Amino acid sequence: MTDQPTAQLAAPSSPTPPAAVFSKAAVVASCVGFVLIGALQALYGPGIPGFREEFGLSPSAAGLGLSAHFVGGVAGVLLFDRLYGRVGNRQILGSSYLLMAVGAGGFALASDWSLALAAALLAGLGFGGIDYGLNQLFAIGFGHRSTAMLNILNAHFGIGAILGPALIGAVGAEHYPAVFLSFALANLPLLLCLRGVRNDAPVPAGSDTRGDPVLRRSLGSVLAVFVGLYVLHVGIEAGVGGWEPTHLEAVGYGAGVAATATSVYWLMMTVGRFLVAPLALRFSAQAIITVSCAGMTVCLLAASVPALAPYAYAGVGLFIAPIFPTGLPWLNRAAPRARRAGALVIAASMAGGVAAGPALGKAIEWSGVRAVPLLLCAVSALCLAATLWLIRSTRAH
Repeated sequence: MTDQPTAQLAAPSSPTPPAAVFSKAAVVASCVGFVLIGALQALYGPGIPGFREEFGLSPSAAGLGLSAHFVGGVAGVLLFDRLYGRVGNRQILGSSYLLMAVGAGGFALASDWSLALAAALLAGLGFGGIDYGLNQLFAIGFGHRSTAMLNILNAHFGIGAILGPALIGAVGAEHYPAVFLSFALANLPLLLCLRGVRNDAPVPAGSDTRGDPVLRRSLGSVLAVFVGLYVLHVGIEAGVGGWEPTHLEAVGYGAGVAATATSVYWLMMTVGRFLVAPLALRFSAQAIITVSCAGMTVCLLAASVPALAPYAYAGVGLFIAPIFPTGLPWLNRAAPRARRAGALVIAASMAGGVAAGPALGKAIEWSGVRAVPLLLCAVSALCLAATLWLIRSTRAH
């Protein structure tokens, strides 16, 4: 590493694309698409009792449904990143919606668990394509409004994540096939709105860095830290969602209060993204993410105090909300020629969600459940340190 701030010779301000990437109808359809992928991801957990009854599964075997979905999701991100720029945007998004519809429908109708897992993998493949494709296009398709639009888009993911389990709870886990099939069919009308998506791939302007090995190494460091930031913050997101109820019960709260507090945490993540959208028009992505990481760290520290814990976890949800969508436009400005950067951080975010469970579980075995907020606070402090390093390393001269 050199002492000079890195990646700046390739960091112009985000350009406004020469033609609109989305029509108004396509923007609405994209938000609906994110509701659907949020709901689909959230259906597997509450559906576990139904899976176990239908196929005679152990709890660990039933949990493989979500694992297969995430494996497919990572594969979908990497596959459609390869196709981005070579195949039209409409074809990428259309095939992703179809894959998710076929996979979710196949999961609903599967006659044995191995077929259900294959269908979950297929649905995850489409999920990854939609997640990558729309995040990538929103990150570069709205000029200076991209950060605000990305927060709105990802807020709809949260709406789906709240809606999916609510539907399973309303109809009963034994009727999970009807819910999965309904969401599969809901993908199909979105295909009609793809005509409003610009088919060629807009590319952020930036100087060519292929001939400058020093700058390539600098960009490599920036990308590595961005990936680390995404892995860590999604690990916190999944860690709080998975362990908050256990921690609250361990410090004296009832099961009902713990479950409600966890629901509020997820709700605050959705609210936070809607709230930050207008702020993103006035403040830089760097400032928003710095405040988010600092606030998240303080809230996790406060969660170690039993009397404050439920409210502090809600604060974590509010502060963590903007990090994922706000970081993507910043990444595109910091590394405009690194075409695969968006795919790397989106895939890393999925990997962070998968790895958080076992990693945090091992740490809790060593330190005890009461240490959950302090363990996550340490990870959050690393997120803040990574953000400050990125600000210094991507600061324009």
